[in-house]
Amino acid sequence: MTTIAQAKQQVDRIWYASFQTGLIDTLAAELRRQALLGVKAALETALVEELEAHRQHARHQQHAPDLHRSGTYTRRLLTTHGFIPDLHIPKLRAGNAERDWQILRRYQFSMPLLLDQALYLYTLGLSIRDLQEALYILFGRVLSRQAVNRVTLAARSPMQEWRTQPITDTPPILIVDGVWSQVLCPTGAMWTDQSGHERREMRGEDQVILTVLGVWLDGRHQIMHYQPAGAEDSAAWSDLLSALIKRGLETASVQMVVSDGSTGLPAALAAHLPNAKQQRCVVHKIRGLERAFCYRELTMIDPVTHEPLSHEGARRLRRQQLSTDAHAIFEAPSRAEALARLTQFRIAWGVLEPEAVRLLTKGIDDCLTFYQFEPTLHSLVRSTNLLERFFREFRTKSDEIGAFPNELSCLVVFHLIVIRDDAKHDRGRTAKTG
Repeated sequence: MTTIAQAKQQVDRIWYASFQTGLIDTLAAELRRQALLGVKAALETALVEELEAHRQHARHQQHAPDLHRSGTYTRRLLTTHGFIPDLHIPKLRAGNAERDWQILRRYQFSMPLLLDQALYLYTLGLSIRDLQEALYILFGRVLSRQAVNRVTLAARSPMQEWRTQPITDTPPILIVDGVWSQVLCPTGAMWTDQSGHERREMRGEDQVILTVLGVWLDGRHQIMHYQPAGAEDSAAWSDLLSALIKRGLETASVQMVVSDGSTGLPAALAAHLPNAKQQRCVVHKIRGLERAFCYRELTMIDPVTHEPLSHEGARRLRRQQLSTDAHAIFEAPSRAEALARLTQFRIAWGVLEPEAVRLLTKGIDDCLTFYQFEPTLHSLVRSTNLLERFFREFRTKSDEIGAFPNELSCLVVFHLIVIRDDAKHDRGRTAKTG
């Protein structure tokens, strides 16, 4: 594992090898030193003023502690301008441990702005090692991997509050799906490392985060809830829906639930959302047709360029043509038009790809439920694409991490991406109508 000293040396090598730094190093160092002196002076002045305000307020209370000043103690602090090794913190003769500091909390090592910036960089896709490098370039100090991990876990409390806050506006449409990741779990066995220390044996286990996204009639959409599970079975979906109902979801107000065809979901819906109709994701439906292709009577001439096609090129053309015609069914402006296009699809492909036609036709009514809503919503609610786009960001982060060290770490990263995605798209204030 890379040490802090090695990380610093590595960043220095990259920086000096890649950028024009030689002429401005001295000036930059002096500017940083002067800025840091100013930050230190401002913080120490603010801390004294905070203490004096506390003394003035406490004088009017009964049983006030000893309000006499008792010098200072020093603390190390990382700021956005650099590292302060000896920040002077004023103290009283008594009651310091009980007093609620505002500018710096007890045992706080970094300024809140720095923590927020680190979290933002992390959700942008930086790895722990990349984040060490970025913080060193920006602030002149390398944080340990443990410290960076603590930064990410600082989002734990806001995450718990977000996942339990009451639902006051039930959306008529829910889109549900799950995204898989790996979490390290103890096997119960122990092993000895090269230093002779005993370690718990860990093994990566697949875990799914079941997620619910709400869509309102004006086009607004937002992730409402998520929770981990071992499988996408009826019990897991029931637990998720129960959690939503406990938070205030009005079951009678939910008119439709969009899913990718999870076999465990229908039983959970029947138990918890009996009034909701199910919409099968049309994208997953069409993707599933490919396994049924028989590639009968392939077209060996490109219809656009009129050039000969290879056998694989002809198979690819068949997939593209059939997929385009299938998507056109669900892009029809009305249910009646969609059924008319389905009839044309059967005529066009019934002989060449009979099994694909059979699979598309099977359960077609569950793919047309979205027509009960206004056309402006159709592109949003006929598939699970809204969730899939978000999952893509999470998978990028998950793939970079490999296996999360524990379930909490996995959920924190997921939550950070949820919050960033909401802010990025101004969810809750801007209607999205596709």
